[in-house]
Amino acid sequence: MAWSIAEVARMSGVTSRTLRHYDEIGLLPPAGFGSNGHRSYDEAGLLRLQRILLMRELGLGLREIRRVLDERTDPVSALREHRTRLREERDRLDTLVRTVERTITELEEGKDANHMMKINRPENLFEGLQHTAEEDAEVRERWPEAWEEARRSREAMTDADQEAWQREATAQMVRLAELMVAGTPADDPAVQSEMEAHYQGVCRFWTPNAEAYRGLGRTYVDDPRMRENFDRIAVGLAAYQRDAMVVYAEARLG
Repeated sequence: MAWSIAEVARMSGVTSRTLRHYDEIGLLPPAGFGSNGHRSYDEAGLLRLQRILLMRELGLGLREIRRVLDERTDPVSALREHRTRLREERDRLDTLVRTVERTITELEEGKDANHMMKINRPENLFEGLQHTAEEDAEVRERWPEAWEEARRSREAMTDADQEAWQREATAQMVRLAELMVAGTPADDPAVQSEMEAHYQGVCRFWTPNAEAYRGLGRTYVDDPRMRENFDRIAVGLAAYQRDAMVVYAEARLG
């Protein structure tokens, strides 16, 4: 049985543009072409796409995914390995949920007489944050070379570098959430100052132009996992940061 590119896009949630890109780079060639010239895929192609998406979920770059696919011939063995890594990721996310819930409790219950928030154990803020990323689905699909550059830059970081980066990223999200709760507009200088710091943080790994930076902001809202991470800190934070990034891109990146 064969499925058209439109059917595969609908089933998998991957855009037709991305499927064509996967074909162009030799990652997912179609089984054939229909009478209208459109790509079609067989069961082997669907299984290969599943493996590609699983490895993307685990943070692998396209080049690494292709290497893994070319090296492994036993799909059952490969899927068992993916299952193990997914379970490890599930455990990590469970830890993150506990971290955020504990932080919420401390922020709600730990205010002093001046309404300033106190954190009893600051180190608890970072439990489970060993693997954070500034870019995801759209960036990987539209700017794969930049995504690979970012991945290599992260891998070159020392443990101390990663800890410092994670602390600042968390603090920045909290500061932005406070501005949002206070009703500060996205184009306010205080918000845009945070976006300048955010952009410079992204530039540690890759340098997005205006279009790419806006696209990164969209992933914060469009990717359910990323939106959930933002909204655990404050509901609506993902959309608020996206809007602020749009303002920054138009004003500072041309």
